[in-house]
Amino acid sequence: MTRGRERDYTLGGYRKMPANSLTRRGLIRTAAVVPLSAASSTAANSAVSVGIIGLGGRGSSHARHIAGLPEARLVSVAEVSDASIERAKERVSLDGVRLHKDLNEVLASDVDAVIIATPVYMHPEHFEAAIQAGKHIYIEKPAAEDVEGAKRVMRLADAAPRHLNITFGFQQRHGDVYHEAKKLIDSGEIGKINLVHSHFLKSGMTGKEPVRPKPTDPADRLAQWKRWRDTFGEIITETFCHSIDAMNWFVGAHPLKAIGTGGRAVMKYGDLLDHLNVTFDYPGNIQGNLVGAYMCPSFYREVYERYFCQDGVVETARGYWRFHRGRNDVLEEKSPHDITIDALQEFFGRILDDKPANTGVRGAESTLTSLLGEMAIAHRAEVTWDEMMNA
Repeated sequence: MTRGRERDYTLGGYRKMPANSLTRRGLIRTAAVVPLSAASSTAANSAVSVGIIGLGGRGSSHARHIAGLPEARLVSVAEVSDASIERAKERVSLDGVRLHKDLNEVLASDVDAVIIATPVYMHPEHFEAAIQAGKHIYIEKPAAEDVEGAKRVMRLADAAPRHLNITFGFQQRHGDVYHEAKKLIDSGEIGKINLVHSHFLKSGMTGKEPVRPKPTDPADRLAQWKRWRDTFGEIITETFCHSIDAMNWFVGAHPLKAIGTGGRAVMKYGDLLDHLNVTFDYPGNIQGNLVGAYMCPSFYREVYERYFCQDGVVETARGYWRFHRGRNDVLEEKSPHDITIDALQEFFGRILDDKPANTGVRGAESTLTSLLGEMAIAHRAEVTWDEMMNA
């Protein structure tokens, strides 16, 4: 796909719309979309030097993507686990990459940008350290595991120097398939969004995991971080936040309130839910419903968002977008690659072209939306945005 290209998806086609700013009280400056061709041509003369903090599953995935991008080169990594480093080496070559145990050694180096891919509960602290070091930042979602941490990230992002590029790992915001879908909705040709439905069903917990007591020391806390709410951030906050961020983006606002329920059908280890259902009430009398589960069979995965408009239904997912424009009349367009590549190319392209954008407040806001849903589930009652923010 090529962004900005006119397409005839509706009866009269649709017009090119101005970029959606989604600013929050003027705190965020939006960036023009950097054409991938422009980013690549700039990278012919230079490349962004990158350090990765955290080389677990997500960090090693980023290392593998960077290896195929001319816009960037990986020069250093900070990872405390030797086992994680060895597993990463099975996925990507780390020849010539400086390996550190201390993230401060990466931050003190001459790298242009850092990718923060550490456990969720460490994000606020590591985000602040990267800002203080003056690095461009790509930080994995979510902003934090709790409201206090998300507010801290929001304040830090708002106060960050405006020459820094700050991007959260909400890849849907950058995927070509999502941009094409949103362009159609923004055109107004099929009417406004009346209802949003999101599915996020995946495997992850079987109930057969060996039960371990809650950790009491830092090393054990790090080893078990994916099983406990105060380090992982609950499944809606750590994982389903991708769909929540997409809903906020397409609707153009955060919800006013939420109500939900959830439970543990199979899990015995840790204190996370393994399924949930949350309804968010957005401005304009729009409801967004999220159905999520972390306990499906290993072969099953169903992740998408659907936007119900007056004259059509738009469906988005990481690998495609669809326009249901009539009975048995569905247009589909697939993504040519993992949309994480789109996100990284845009991030590196902005650095190379000196077009800074800071989406930190927006990323924290989507995290807070997830936490609103988490609170609604915990209280088994309706919780408003203001109640959460003023708690």
